[in-house]
Amino acid sequence: MTTSRQGQVRRTPDLPLVLARGSGVSLAVQLGDQLRAAMRARVLPAGERLPSTRGLASRLGVSRTVVTEAYQQLYAEGWLEGRHGSGTYVADLPDVAAPPLAPDRAGPPGAAVAYDYHQAADGAIDLRPGTSWVRDFDQAAWRRAWRRAAEVPLSSRPDPYGLPRLRDALATHLRRSRAVPVDPADIMITRGTGNGLDLVAATLLRPGDRVGVEEPGYSKARTIFAARGAEIVPCPVDEDGLIVDDLPGDLRLVYTTPAHQFPCGGRLPISRRERLLHWARRTGAVIVEDDYDAEFRYDAAPLPALYGLDPGSVVLLGTMSKSLASDVGVGWLMASPALLRAVGETRARLSDRTPGPVQAAVAVLVERGDLDRHLRRMRLEYARRREAIVAALGPLVRGDTAGLHVMVELPGHAVDRVTEGAARRGVLVDTTGRHHHGPVRVHGLVLGYGSASLPDVRKGCAVIASLIKGAPPACAAPASPAPRARPPW
Repeated sequence: MTTSRQGQVRRTPDLPLVLARGSGVSLAVQLGDQLRAAMRARVLPAGERLPSTRGLASRLGVSRTVVTEAYQQLYAEGWLEGRHGSGTYVADLPDVAAPPLAPDRAGPPGAAVAYDYHQAADGAIDLRPGTSWVRDFDQAAWRRAWRRAAEVPLSSRPDPYGLPRLRDALATHLRRSRAVPVDPADIMITRGTGNGLDLVAATLLRPGDRVGVEEPGYSKARTIFAARGAEIVPCPVDEDGLIVDDLPGDLRLVYTTPAHQFPCGGRLPISRRERLLHWARRTGAVIVEDDYDAEFRYDAAPLPALYGLDPGSVVLLGTMSKSLASDVGVGWLMASPALLRAVGETRARLSDRTPGPVQAAVAVLVERGDLDRHLRRMRLEYARRREAIVAALGPLVRGDTAGLHVMVELPGHAVDRVTEGAARRGVLVDTTGRHHHGPVRVHGLVLGYGSASLPDVRKGCAVIASLIKGAPPACAAPASPAPRARPPW
């Protein structure tokens, strides 16, 4: 037990450590092995503060150098993390080399991929896409935003288009970050992408209307359109995104993710964007542009949003789920004035709304620059995780120039083996097969790095790389990435 400068009592763990001199194994290695075993067994859980090197050396009767060497090795492996002015802590690092799941949890062959998509097993490294890192958000900024939001009077008749204050702030933010020349009057505040999609579908679609969705593509979009009575038309993609030249001429609308195609990761080139807009003007179809992952780019210049090129043909959807967190439940929809009015009327009929206090809190975050500061920090952090994936799996990685996920291309027969093997070792991944409407034509893993720490990403990718190679799982440092070939599809 120690006392901080502020007089607070800090408890340090009473560790059952025994070092044997003359065993032939160095004391530093013995200490590192025992600490590592304690972390694996959760005797030292994530977030536990370790004794200082001086204090532990005194308790064990060894030199401080022994403890320092052991700590340094565990730091290098990712087991420990330092907090400035606070000490040494156990990292939030599940043990992927732990024994396989117990028989009652392992299930039959193939069951490893059947985890609930939103629930990870305790201690698992979750490399599935769709979530962002929320643990490092500025808590002072978050509390300040909610205090300011609490000062806003509640409305008895909420504006179906959203708080004017937030619409103004978002218009400024999007003009700066996405070069979208948007007027606040052209923005509707939604509860997220799914809510925006459903409002558009309820406004534009009639039973039997044909709707194009990327193949493979975002399965929730297919679900929403089908629930509104649409006939889903799979529209193939390649390494650059939606294949425009193959689009049918009788679609009522087409849904696309041009900034970072989900799940294959392509970025729609400007020439193809222009052809897509020409197709929409010629056929009278509406393009629903999901600006998925547009806020995170690596080694690539931004491309203009389709909406910015032709607001009359495009509905643009965005969300705070990646830039802040899914829990925030705020997104936006931009459309031509006539279409936005129609969507507003639909929303009023459905009694659908985005809670005002949440909108007010997000407005504070945007206005004060807290959102921009958070995005700058997370771009650097996500870039490091993305580099770790490329380093471990480089020749197989696709779609790593943007966003929070990549695709790892594999032969079709290898996907289940790798996915199930990874799950048994505590690493959860997604597959491209889940995102097809028809027969699977693109085979591989979909790895998200939004919600996993950098050490988790490294350890998880080491397991995946070993399974792909057919070798036992290891956590050794990955080799330098080899040049990547173009995908055959």
